[in-house]
Amino acid sequence: MTEIAKKTGTFVSFDGTPIYYEVRGEGRPVFLCYGIACLINHWTHQIRYFSENYQTIVFDYRGHHKTPAPTNRENLTLDAICRDMQGLMEHLGIEKASFWGHSYGVQILLRFYDMFPQSVSNLVFINGFASNPIKGMFGVNVVDHVFKLFKEGYRTIPTTLSSIWKFAVTNPLAIPLSSLAGGFNLSLTSLKDIEVYARGVAAMDLDVFIKLFDQMMTYDGTQVLDRIEVPVLIISGSKDGVTPRSHQEKMHRQIRGSQYLRVPYGSHCTQLDLPDFVNLRIEKFLAENHYVSDSEAPPSTEAPKKKQKRRTRGSEAAK
Repeated sequence: MTEIAKKTGTFVSFDGTPIYYEVRGEGRPVFLCYGIACLINHWTHQIRYFSENYQTIVFDYRGHHKTPAPTNRENLTLDAICRDMQGLMEHLGIEKASFWGHSYGVQILLRFYDMFPQSVSNLVFINGFASNPIKGMFGVNVVDHVFKLFKEGYRTIPTTLSSIWKFAVTNPLAIPLSSLAGGFNLSLTSLKDIEVYARGVAAMDLDVFIKLFDQMMTYDGTQVLDRIEVPVLIISGSKDGVTPRSHQEKMHRQIRGSQYLRVPYGSHCTQLDLPDFVNLRIEKFLAENHYVSDSEAPPSTEAPKKKQKRRTRGSEAAK
């Protein structure tokens, strides 16, 4: 597979925050939105594959990696991220695109669709959720309480908690523990990809993570599901313990005409576990909904319609 050249840049968003982005390939535009505290690397296989025939666009959320946190920390919100994405579309001269979200990225896309429905051609949701995923995360209900305690501790001893955070994420035990919890499938996902993710999470400002995590817990996009009028593909992993497939099944039931795929052995990062399978299914979805370049469009398989005989007034009256 040919390596596609990467174009990078930044643009100044509505509040002065410089947003970092990467563009590869040409053709119909595709925006890829990763999960909270994740990074562009989570889409590495999709970027490589789809950049052959599409214009793939990824960007770092505010406070993530190459995009700094906003000067006004009150602008660490879902709405602000959505405005960043719409601003990026305008910056690149794109009116409409396909949007794919993983995990928290699905919440972002639900809010984005609510705010800018005219910008969306179709949606792909991978291991996502519409509302608070913490309830029932890892099959228990204690994560919510642990997060609240952690947040209170950060307010009291921020430096100490930040050090504990970095140690916990980069600890050699973190990777196998995340696998046991359903975050990754170590027999399928490259260890290098997981290590890159761990380093990226450890480098994040803990204050940014806490503020966005709060947003994730309080936002409820359930009411948006009934209003979606574009094609939607929902993908879940059968071994996802972080966001159980009940979340994806609920979205599938509510979004009219949506397609649903459960990936065997898929963890919370299905697109990393089985990229070829996921890529081919997404490609099929795009083709079915005519989101392809003219050169890639499949020939029509419909038989030519027979011309109907014009009825005379006499024959109509005889019926």
